[in-house]
Amino acid sequence: MRFLFPVFLAFSLAGCAGLPGQGPAAITITSEEIEGDAVSSDYVLLSLDRSTVAAVHDYRPALFSRHFASVPGAGRSTRLGIGDRLVVTIWEAAPEGLFSTTDGKNVSVPVVVDEAGYIFIPYAGRIQANGLSVEGLRSSIQERLKGKAIEPQVLVLVEGNESSGVVVVGDVMKPGQYTMSVRGMRLLEAVARAGGSREATYETVVTVKRGSRSGEARLVDLIEYPENNIWLTPGDNVLVTHKPRTFSAFGAVQSTQLVPFKTESVTLAEGLAQVGGLKDFFADAGGIFLFRFEDRELVRRIRGDEVAQKFSKTKVPVVYKLNMRQAEAFFLARSFEMRDKDIIYVANHPTAEFGKFLQIIGPLLSSARTVDALATN
Repeated sequence: MRFLFPVFLAFSLAGCAGLPGQGPAAITITSEEIEGDAVSSDYVLLSLDRSTVAAVHDYRPALFSRHFASVPGAGRSTRLGIGDRLVVTIWEAAPEGLFSTTDGKNVSVPVVVDEAGYIFIPYAGRIQANGLSVEGLRSSIQERLKGKAIEPQVLVLVEGNESSGVVVVGDVMKPGQYTMSVRGMRLLEAVARAGGSREATYETVVTVKRGSRSGEARLVDLIEYPENNIWLTPGDNVLVTHKPRTFSAFGAVQSTQLVPFKTESVTLAEGLAQVGGLKDFFADAGGIFLFRFEDRELVRRIRGDEVAQKFSKTKVPVVYKLNMRQAEAFFLARSFEMRDKDIIYVANHPTAEFGKFLQIIGPLLSSARTVDALATN
């Protein structure tokens, strides 16, 4: 029995890799093959140092406004359309004119652009209004009245710009359709007219649907980056959605859980603190990882074109490694901001795996000693 025990122990140690665990070991994620090339076939591994933190902090993602920059008709609405309510006022130079009355030498005619895009003016007939500017319609009416009215002068006022409506729905106080004035309407103005968002701005996503194109941005990004506060066009649909941000924590942490963002910004240090920090006797302080998808342009800035070109998609899976055995790591963790759907993983220390092994074989060792004692007697 004493001879068989060392053999049994050797086979058991060889099987330590098969022990239960919460994820890969640090040495698996940072193998020599990956560290030598800084990239595997599946993801890019980046050490979380000063230069990397600075690059991530300074990187500005593609603006939400780029989705609509080249769309025809983008900008302010200056054209009349079907359903618009107008007031056409006509003046004449003499009291005996067609539109003169006992009260004056002018008359106001309320009209609505019909389903065919026309309005009707007495003595001028049907006049196309759809697609014209206010000035274009005014000139057209005045030209039609020449030779019929006495030196006519025409003024067109837009009473209701019904054709230039945008729809705002979702998590707003007053969802509905809102018409824009001749000067146009920006995205933030549409949300404000709908009563604003029900939730915090950093937890609210605004989606704009324009024809076959769509784009979305956090409501707070419309304020931080004024370029994102785009001009709306007639027919745009705006959806305001409450989407709280979360991150996940796994591995050798005190509490494995899904954690919501409680403030507008959360750093890596705060994220670790919210899950209770590292687990004593188990965590590898040199094996703290953060998993996320980054823009390929950011990867190119950090690692160069050669690494970025290995990925065809615009989003690249990236693993950031932080070594908290170094004092500087605490300052880096304090400066590195987390994002929605980030994953924190803390690897187990190699000695923790051996501790698990001892817990498993402890009863076996006790049984072996009992059998040996009985055999000796």
